[in-house]
This record gives sequence, structure tokens and C-alpha cells, in this order.
Amino acid sequence: MEQAKTKKRSSKGGAAEHDVIILGAGIAGSMLGAILARHGAKTLLIDAGAHPKFAVGESMVPYTLLTLRSVSRRYDVPEIATLSSFDDCMKNINSSFGWKKNFGFIRHEEGQEPNWWEATQFNTPGVFNKTGHLYRQDTDAHLFNVAVKYGAEPLLGYLVSEVDIDDDRVAVRGSDGSEHTARYLVDASGFRSPVAEKFGLREQPSRLRHHSRSIFSHMIGVKPSDDVFWHSDAQRPPVRWHDGTMHHLFDRGWFWVIPFNNNPHSSNPLCSVGVTMDERVYPKPDDMTAEEEFWSWVDKFPAVRRQFAEARSVREWVSTGRLQYSATSSVGPRWCLMSHAAGFIDPLFSRGISNTAEVINALSWRLLAALRDDEFTRERFEYVERLEQGLLDFNDALVRAAFISFDHYELWSAVFRIWAYGSVVGANRVQQAMTAAHRTRSDEPFLALEDPPHVGLWWPDHDEYRRVFDLMVQQTDAVDAGTVSPDQAAETLFAELKAADWMPPFMFPDVEHRFLRPTSKTLARMFSWAAFQAPAQVRGLFLGQAQEVGRSLAVGRKPF
Repeated sequence: MEQAKTKKRSSKGGAAEHDVIILGAGIAGSMLGAILARHGAKTLLIDAGAHPKFAVGESMVPYTLLTLRSVSRRYDVPEIATLSSFDDCMKNINSSFGWKKNFGFIRHEEGQEPNWWEATQFNTPGVFNKTGHLYRQDTDAHLFNVAVKYGAEPLLGYLVSEVDIDDDRVAVRGSDGSEHTARYLVDASGFRSPVAEKFGLREQPSRLRHHSRSIFSHMIGVKPSDDVFWHSDAQRPPVRWHDGTMHHLFDRGWFWVIPFNNNPHSSNPLCSVGVTMDERVYPKPDDMTAEEEFWSWVDKFPAVRRQFAEARSVREWVSTGRLQYSATSSVGPRWCLMSHAAGFIDPLFSRGISNTAEVINALSWRLLAALRDDEFTRERFEYVERLEQGLLDFNDALVRAAFISFDHYELWSAVFRIWAYGSVVGANRVQQAMTAAHRTRSDEPFLALEDPPHVGLWWPDHDEYRRVFDLMVQQTDAVDAGTVSPDQAAETLFAELKAADWMPPFMFPDVEHRFLRPTSKTLARMFSWAAFQAPAQVRGLFLGQAQEVGRSLAVGRKPF
């Protein structure tokens, strides 16, 4: 990646002090700051707080890992890839991380024990990815320090009172009366974005259809899921629940349990916990604190009550209003709303860091080129906005469909499989581009990822997957409206999955296959299907992954 040239134009009698100002020094702002500084851009990293600081969004998925590795390799910032590996986090940051070997889901009904034949689990073999539960105060501080190491100038504890964006520079003013100027402004500060406020960018009302609010904290003394679940050996998954992220589902809501202490290498006794529910169905009570309401939810479900029987919080509880918000636009001349400044949906399916990494991947090369050319038009960054809006819209549709399905196992199982398969093949697509970029020493494979028809979908260049995704949304909407029964919707979706030639005819389309764990035998069967039966586009995605893993293991290194 070519170094950025700092060709600063004069404005109002003086040159801009910096090339880029980034508002927000969390995981998003620090990652971008590290990339820009690494490539010679004079970067100012501003935050109202200081590290270490609390943040949620601790659960990772394979797609996120591969996107982080792509960003790390493409922009030559190896420290970003640290977050994509449990082992590397433990080695290069500290021992505060949990490992994540699965996504676990179980339905609950109020006052009843869960039906363990209605549990689902999705995991990825360690030969592909070994991910973790990120203890965010440490990962975010790690990336902030990386940005500073590469030359970003830190400005913490700085309260922004105003932003000013002119034709030839931007200015950020603090509550202390000071001013800082740059050629470009990236706002990664979250919901209370100064840029969104200045230009009135928050959609009122938001176009987003999903509704939820949340209560969360960190706790100690949360029991491992496997120790409190009353299921038979035949009902147990192949990987223990405690080795991953546990989702307790109930009608229009869910709990998360993300342990940092689920492995022998961790020195962190804490667990991230929270409950998220549709605020229209479950309005926030006026007569309860956040903690009291959390415990009232725990008491509704016997298995959840046992898991939290000896737990206590170690920090304040947070209770939100509606989580969903969006922006009418996320780019303009000399500015960009990035990550959670542009919008947010729900923590279900762990899309936060994944979406952030995708946006940074698309924004960074454009911004470095704009700095070299000294040209910062809105049109130059139009794809970044399309990507951010697409990520919001598709995730909104997915999470809404999931919430509607939570109260009916077969329908939830169909939604679960459509999500899981799309994330697998989408990750393979990123892997394929990364392998090609490494082989050709070219950026072209990464650029080619930006030309799909369905921007923002995890598998964005496959029309049939998009059609089934849309059918999932239509069927769950019909269930919500009462015009289709959950049984009918589930039957329709499973019929589509079984007929799909782009999905292997085993495991994913089989409602009886509750635990999606690709064993060596299953992987061999999957690669055989890909080689001899799958359509050409899908064949390349699976066989490319198999070849890369084989080459990597043969020489004793990790797959990319």
C-alpha cells in the first residue's frame, strides 16, 4: 500500500494541522488510526474517555476473523490480526480472554424447563479458525496503543463541543475552547455522533424494522451452562456449551452468556451477560432499576435461574432504550460516519466487529488515495455508504426474522440454518480473495469483493441465496402478521433448503441435525459434494478453502 502524501491545502489563513481526525478511540477508530498512521497520514485520535474502558461486542464469528486478517494483511498492520486468534490474543495481549468454539442456542418458555431436543449449536473446527471472546477493554487498548505506536497522535479526555466542515478543511472544537483542524474527519464515536448531530442525519423515525432494548453488565460466579442444564447424554452437543457463546431464547427476546473464564489459560473470572427484548412487547418498567429488572427476567426461566444462582455484578448495570438507529447518509465531502456512528441493530449474531472491519477495509484505501490526490468528494466514498447501509438493512432483516421465530423451534431452526450457511460461504469468499491477493501480490482480489449485487449481505454475490434470504423475511413477516402459521413458514423454508443445489444435501437442510459441527468425516463429504455436485461458483469457494488449509497444514503454518 502506497504511503499517503501529506499535501495540506491552506484554509482561512493557515494549513490544516492533520490529515485526518478520528472521533472515537475504541476498536473502530483505533483500527483505522493504526492503518492511516502506518501509511504516513498525520492522524489525530480523539476520545472523550480513556483506556481501559468498558465495551460490549465480545463475541466473534469466523467471518469476522477472516475480515480482520484481510485488513491486517492488506494494510500491513499485523497487530490487527491478533484479534482474529484466541492464541494470539493470549500471547500478545494478556490472559483475559475466553475461547469460542460454538454458538449455542436453546429455547425457553416461562416457568418451564427447556426442551433439549430443541437446542441448536453451530461451530467451526479449529483447523480453520480458533476464535475467542474478546475482553474489550484490553483489545481496544491494544489497538489504541498500536495506532499510537505507528504515529497517531492521541487526545483522550477531550470533549467535542462542535465540528465545522468547510470546502477545504474540517475543524473540531473542544469544550475548553481549543480547535484542531484536518483535511478529513471520520466520526467513529457512536450514537451521539457530533457529525450526525450537526447535519441532522439521524433518521426520524428510523427505517429499521427490528425493535429491541437491552440490559447488560459483567458478572462473576456465573455457572457453566453444562453444569445447570438437565439434559440426557443423547441431548448434549458435541462441544460443551460453556466453550462458546450461549444464547437463551424466549418469545421476542434472548439472554447472552459470554464467559471469559471457560479455558485453562484464562486469568479472567468474569462473564459478559445481558438480556435483550422487544421493547414494544416488554416496555421498560418505571418501578425497577436495571439490576432489578434483569433479575426479574432471570427468575422467569428455571435453567437460567440456576445458571445465575450465585452470580453478582462487578460493574454498574446498563439499561438502554430502543437500540436501533440509522442515518440518512454516512459520507459527505470531507467526512464519514463509521461503524456505530452510522447505525446499530442488535448484538444477536455478533455482527458488530464484523461490520466494522468490512467498513474499515473499504474506507481505508479510498481515504489514503484521497489524501494523495487531495480530493475528498462525496462520490469518492459512495461505496462506503452503500456498504454501511446494506450491512444495516440486511442485519435488520435477519435479526427481525430471528426474533419472530424464537417462539417456534422449526421456524427458528430454518432461520438459524440460512444464517449459518450464508456466514460459512461468505467467509470462504473472503478467504478466497485473501489467498488470491497473497498469491498474486495484488490488491485486485480485494477490490473485486466490492462489486457484488447484494452489498451488505454476508454472501453478497449469489442471487439464489438472496432469494431464499428474502423468502425467509417474507415468511416470518407473514407469521408476525398472522397470515401464515409458523409450521407452514418452516415447511416452506426447509423445502427451499432441501431443493437448493448450492447447499450440500446433508447437515444444513436437515432439521434433525441440530448441531452443525463439521467433523473430519463431514468435511470430506462436503468437499466431495463441492467437487462433483455443486455449481461452479460454490465449488470454487469450498475447494479453494480445502486447498489452502491443506497447503497450510503441510508446511506447518496456520491457514490465512
